[in-house]
Amino acid sequence: MSPAAQAETASINGLEMYYEVHGEGEPLVLLHGAYMSIPSNWDGLIPTLAKDHKVIAVELQGHGRTTDRDTPITYEGMAADVVALLDQLNIEKAALFGYSMGGAVAIRVAIDHPEKVSRIVAASAGYIYNEEVMGPDFMKMIDTITPEMFKDTPFSAEYLRLSPHPEKFPELVEKLKQLDRNTFDWSAEFARISVPSLYIYGDADIIGLDYIARHHKAAGGIVNGDMAGLPKTQLLVLPGTSHIGVFFNPANVEILKAVVPVFLNQKLPQPPQPMPS
Repeated sequence: MSPAAQAETASINGLEMYYEVHGEGEPLVLLHGAYMSIPSNWDGLIPTLAKDHKVIAVELQGHGRTTDRDTPITYEGMAADVVALLDQLNIEKAALFGYSMGGAVAIRVAIDHPEKVSRIVAASAGYIYNEEVMGPDFMKMIDTITPEMFKDTPFSAEYLRLSPHPEKFPELVEKLKQLDRNTFDWSAEFARISVPSLYIYGDADIIGLDYIARHHKAAGGIVNGDMAGLPKTQLLVLPGTSHIGVFFNPANVEILKAVVPVFLNQKLPQPPQPMPS
């Protein structure tokens, strides 16, 4: 956490939710991936994003310094928690930037509470999650996950360091396995999202390039920009990048530092630009 950050805890829907506020400007909410927290997901990006935005970095149910409750971890529940925090902070509308699980939460907030969202940046997350998209081997792999698999990894080390109840890591693993077992198809709801959106994937992500193209088309992003202008939806595919490499490869963090602020400040849709003379 940077020295200028404001660290707070809010009582939200039965949770004691930890969050940090960095910088000033239009609000931007950061939503981490599964098993992660603010430091592991966002430390490399917050200083850049906080130059122009009031960054509100959140730790979701059962993650980091946020407590758990006696409910499953669901996308709908996490989305409701984010909106409740925004209401408590008197923030009418915010841009959302999420990775993996957090990216799906951002999409779900835009579906359930469109009035609260100004823009979406979602990395390695989509609106369909089932065997067709993820592949049968991935879905079978979920059942093989155990807490012991995380031994000596940054994920378990960070949980043990930050959590108010470090002994509950096995419970988090089981809840996240259940989250991953629950397939969904938000196609009809996704089509109604109208805010400018940037979707980011690795070219070797869990989700294949065929789905990435399908996602981009569904979001209204496939147009001839020279003739029609830039649409409200943009796509970034990171080369040589797996799912975990989107944020754990330092080169990709540098790319995101360059691309995301431009998107957040860009007027979209954008009319065709004149040819250079």
